[in-house]
Amino acid sequence: MILEVKNLIKRYGDTLAVDNISFSIKEGEIFGLLGPNGAGKTTAIDTVIGIRDADKGEINIFGKDMKKHASEIKKYIGIVPQDIAIYPDLTAYENVEFFGRLYDLKGSLLKARVEEVLEFTGLLDQKKQFVRNFSGGMKRRLNIACALVHRPKLIIMDEPTVGIDPQSRNHIIESVKKMRNEGSTIIYTSHYMEEVEQLCSYIAIMDHGKIIARGSKEELKDFVTVEEKTVITLDGINYTLVDRIKTMDNVVDCSVEGNVITVISKKGTNNLNNIIQCIIDSGNQIVSLISEKPDLETVFLTLTGRTLRDEVTTA
Repeated sequence: MILEVKNLIKRYGDTLAVDNISFSIKEGEIFGLLGPNGAGKTTAIDTVIGIRDADKGEINIFGKDMKKHASEIKKYIGIVPQDIAIYPDLTAYENVEFFGRLYDLKGSLLKARVEEVLEFTGLLDQKKQFVRNFSGGMKRRLNIACALVHRPKLIIMDEPTVGIDPQSRNHIIESVKKMRNEGSTIIYTSHYMEEVEQLCSYIAIMDHGKIIARGSKEELKDFVTVEEKTVITLDGINYTLVDRIKTMDNVVDCSVEGNVITVISKKGTNNLNNIIQCIIDSGNQIVSLISEKPDLETVFLTLTGRTLRDEVTTA
């Protein structure tokens, strides 16, 4: 494991910001950390990487105790903060060079790394431009370049695409995919559920300082699913067929709109074969069939009572 967290607690006075959470991240994994505003995500991340001191718990990164080896461990962590942390009166090249020097990069190696990450983030042609003239999306990409210049083993990306143009957002998402394919380990937070769907192999959802659910995308979807929805388009509707489906075991509801039948069944009953056979026996032909599962946005709404998009508008 790249990261192991056990029974982590962080308090601010009487407020329990992080409430006894535990999780681990494998090498090469993109770990999605989701939660409403104030859920404790940023505090948890800051505590894990040593920006804030934990009140209780164990943190092991790269197999080493964070309390005992913080200085050594931090050399191999890259942080892309939600608030852009670059210097507007320096050029793009000078910004990345500055952060490279903080990690003791020098000479030809420093130059090569600066050029490498500027090319990776699509900013090499703008390397001599002053950052004050950059768009919001270009600043976000430069923020990422500064975090990657020392080739970190663990990358923290906290809302890396918030408030930027679609072109820069797509570029960042593609860059994260490249990092994943090259074996990078990433902790990723976002208010855009489609990004999490595309990128994250494992997801934890926080609320009120606790991790309330965790797992792969499919595991989380199954976690909140109590019914299965099947939408079937037929060449014509036979209402005797609808009545037959309604009386089948484990069918909760069957509704009709035009030539489309929507069947709601109890979860895990594998009713689909029986429904198809019933349609065939009735003499109808199936034009299309879709078996629907909830998306991650539905999972999040079910568990927290809010959507991530709501969190964007209230942030």
